[in-house]
This record gives sequence, structure tokens and C-alpha cells, in this order.
Amino acid sequence: MADDIAKAERQIRLLERKLRRSEESRVNLEKAKDRFDSLYTTLLADLNEQKALLADKNRTLEALSAKLSKYLSPQVYQSIFTGKQDASLVTRRKKLTIFFSDIQDFTRTTEDLQAEDLTFILNDYFTEMSKLALEHGATIDKFIGDAMLMFFGDPESKGTEEDARACVRMAVAMQRRMRRLQAKWNAMGYERPFRMRIGVNTGYCNVGNFGSPDRMDYTIIGGEVNLTARLQTAADADGILLSFETYVLVRDTVDAEEREPILAKGIRSEVRPFTVTSIFADEQEREQVLRVEDHGVAIRLDLAKLTDDSRSRALAALERAAERLRRGG
Repeated sequence: MADDIAKAERQIRLLERKLRRSEESRVNLEKAKDRFDSLYTTLLADLNEQKALLADKNRTLEALSAKLSKYLSPQVYQSIFTGKQDASLVTRRKKLTIFFSDIQDFTRTTEDLQAEDLTFILNDYFTEMSKLALEHGATIDKFIGDAMLMFFGDPESKGTEEDARACVRMAVAMQRRMRRLQAKWNAMGYERPFRMRIGVNTGYCNVGNFGSPDRMDYTIIGGEVNLTARLQTAADADGILLSFETYVLVRDTVDAEEREPILAKGIRSEVRPFTVTSIFADEQEREQVLRVEDHGVAIRLDLAKLTDDSRSRALAALERAAERLRRGG
């Protein structure tokens, strides 16, 4: 009996020790859980803080990126931020179509304007022209006082011919927009609104980043750029003057007349310029012109200007030409 009692007491003490160890384990587990919860809460708070800081930095970068995009042509901006182009002093030689414009007699036109009025008109002018440039895919190189330098063919190109056509379409659209701006400025009381001259040329240029590793400029250089500036100087007010190289590429889409050859500094041979004559023609007038140009073919009929006699002569000449073509001679 005494042995049973002693045995029972040992079992009780054993259970009591196990219970104490179990309670200690439970307490330690609770403490560990509390530490984990505290650590998890701190971690979540840190993550949320980091997320907020990251979002704030992204907003700052987006704002800076948006501001930076105002100083770069969209094509250049995209090529840099997508990694297609490095910010290094690298240039290449490419065939481009170059656009150069300025305001005729800018100094005399603006000499009576107050600084505020001049700023308004210049910004209005550049804003409207830049919109058209971006619509047509031009790379805006720079604004130089009242002048604009743009080009087609880099960093993106649709081919030499289509680049030239896009440039000339843009130039025509700009002169038409200028006509509306002139009416607007006149209505606002400005006696001598701007009149723009445009030169367009196609040729090989060096294009890329020029400058130093610390300060570079994405631009074009070469004799073709100088020739474009010379064409612009020789253009009529409200006019567009093309080089022969550009005219050959766009002659099936635009009416132009050859002008007297001009000499350009740094260019050995005379330059054959062509002035665009259909800048302000409306759609109905353009439909009256039948134009076919290809290798060995050059036909242009202005249906609106044909008389009965000239119409008959033109028809007879076309019939004779068609007969000879059918005979293969």
C-alpha cells in the first residue's frame, strides 16, 4: 500500500513537472508570437514606407522626365529612354531631308514690338509649327532665334523618298498655317505679321551627338545643312524652295517651277532650286492637276487652265503617244 502511494506521488510530481514545462513552453510560445507579430508589423510599416518613398521618387522622375522631354525631340527622347541610343559621342553618316526656315526681315518686322508682344508672337508661331512638325514626324533639331532646323530620316526613317515627301508636306502645311496665323495677328492689331521662308534639301549629313562627354547636343552637320540654309535665304516670303535632289523625290506629289541657279558658299557647282507653286491651292484646285512622273515619263496637265484648243491638242498628243506606246516604239 505504501509502495502504491509512493508510486502515485512520483507520477504526480512527474505530471506537475511536465505541466510546468508545458506552461513555460506556452509562455515562451506566446512571447515568440508577440515578438513575431511585432516584427511583422514593423516590417509591414517599413514596406509601406518604402513603397511610399518609391512612389514619390517615381512621381519625381516622371515630372523630371516630362520636363526633359520638352528639351528633346520625341524621337530622340524615346530612343534614349528605351535604350536604343546611348548618351555617348557617336555620330553616323545618313541621307536626310533637311528643313530650314526663318522669318523674312525679322529685325525690321519686330522693331516696333514691345518685348511682351514679341514673346507672345514668337511662342505662338513656334507652338503651331512644332505641332505640325510632330504630326509629320520631323526631328526638331533646334530653334535659332526666329529660325527652325528640323530633319527627317533619323533616328527613325521611312525611306529616303517618303522622308522627303513628309518634309515637303510639312512645309506646305506650315505655310498654310502661317496664313491663318497672319490673319489672327492682323486682327489683334499687329501691322506686320511674320512671313516665313522655307528651304528643303536632301543629302548626306553627319548626325548624332556632338560636344563633350559632359555636355552634348544631338544635331546634324555638313555641307547639305549649309545648302538648306542658303535655299531658305533665297526663298520667297511665304514660299518653299527645294533643291533638285528633293524635287526629284517629290515631283509626283507637288507642283514646282525651276528657278535660276544659285551659288552657295562652300558648294562648287551651281544649285538648281525649285519653288513650290501649289502651296495655297485648295483640294478642288489640286484635283484639276493630272500629274504622271516616272522613269522616262513626265506628264502634267492643268485641266482648269486648258482652253478648247489646247484641250484638243493635248488629247491628240496623248492619243499619238498612247499609240506609239502600244506599238512599243
